[in-house]
Amino acid sequence: MSIKETILEILGDMHPDIDFESEQNLVTDKVLDSFDLISLATELSDEFDVKITAKQFVKENFENVEALTAMIETMLED
Repeated sequence: MSIKETILEILGDMHPDIDFESEQNLVTDKVLDSFDLISLATELSDEFDVKITAKQFVKENFENVEALTAMIETMLED
């Protein structure tokens, strides 16, 4: 399973009613609330064995699936 597919699965488990592939403003449009973002960061950390720090915990990295995928790919390369 790709990173993007895994992220979509995690998001889908959190909110099955939202089409995360087409949603581009998860934070700006308040699709995900602060609790969702903390839960998502925890799930991503566990799933990909990465540590999401305050530096990565910015709106731009959580705005859509593409941004989340890019963040995880970058973290895995380091």
